[in-house]
Amino acid sequence: MDCSYYAAGRCRSCTLLEIGYPQQLVSKQAVARDAVGPTAWEEPFRSAEAGFRNKAKMVVAGTVEAPSLGILDGAGLGVDLVGCPLHEAPVAAALPVLRELVTRARLTPYSVPERRGELKHVLVTASPAGELMVRFVLRSTEALPRLRKHLPWLRERLPHAVVVSANLLPQHAALTEGREEVPLTENQLLTMRMNDVDLLLRPGGFFQTNSAVAAGLYRTAAAWVDDAAPGSVTDLYCGVGGFALHLARPGREVVGVETSAEAVDGARLAARRRGSTARFEVGDATAAGDLGADLVVVNPPRRGIGALAPRLEASAARLVLYSSCNPSTLARDLAAMPSLRPVRAQLFDMFPQNHHAEVLVLLERSGV
Repeated sequence: MDCSYYAAGRCRSCTLLEIGYPQQLVSKQAVARDAVGPTAWEEPFRSAEAGFRNKAKMVVAGTVEAPSLGILDGAGLGVDLVGCPLHEAPVAAALPVLRELVTRARLTPYSVPERRGELKHVLVTASPAGELMVRFVLRSTEALPRLRKHLPWLRERLPHAVVVSANLLPQHAALTEGREEVPLTENQLLTMRMNDVDLLLRPGGFFQTNSAVAAGLYRTAAAWVDDAAPGSVTDLYCGVGGFALHLARPGREVVGVETSAEAVDGARLAARRRGSTARFEVGDATAAGDLGADLVVVNPPRRGIGALAPRLEASAARLVLYSSCNPSTLARDLAAMPSLRPVRAQLFDMFPQNHHAEVLVLLERSGV
């Protein structure tokens, strides 16, 4: 992948950019093998080398007349990365328009060194169909009237921006967004169609960064689970229901558990629209009471499943499907579940040009 920002030394976020993509996969596969150990490994699921990110998290800096959307340098000043080649085409096309909106709507960029200003971040997510969710992270409500005034202009320039909202982050903190969301469009659901399953994403909800690879991850999970033919599935850390809705089948009981009530609401709506019998509950995945399903799915954040691992080890679950974005915590968690042995594994390269990758592992209880 060619990147003028990297070549000029303006951004070095892509730490593996100087390493050829085939060698990146070899290195990531080696790390994944060290974490999981010997098992039946499938070939890595490759990504496009550029244009794969379905979301942009852009720090806003500079001035009203000359705003930047990108990152901050060591002095806390803005580095404009509107032309970053990692983004999907709909996101890349939206960023120059959003930068122009900053000037048109007189949205004062937040200055980290001076701790003043209003607009902190612009967050953009694209669906596989090319629709957009656009979010403005503001310090206060002061700029909301100007945002609403210029919303018709924005939607004329970006007709596929079907979800627009403002997020309030008043404190000076190293956070991307705050807790309060102000809808600016009536619709606040972005449809992320994965394979034949419509997943519904709300502002602030989590979704995999690479749509094409995420679709492959869900297809593979469904195929492995169908081969194993469990009668019941519990999906922990279920989010908007990606795994649960892909695994649901007639005669198979599927329950998803997630701490975010908003994500659970979206998953329930998606299930109703699909006519799926999958059920979703709000709860702490690490403290889930019922681990008696034939198969338990875990898709935790980078910190892994921690205290849940010994509970799974002691449970009646015959199978565990673990989707991990951190080989270190994956290795730790597998060591805490010695009776659950890896029988299938595959690397899914969600993040070309850096060290991160997703690893899917199917575990089966020994002696069953």
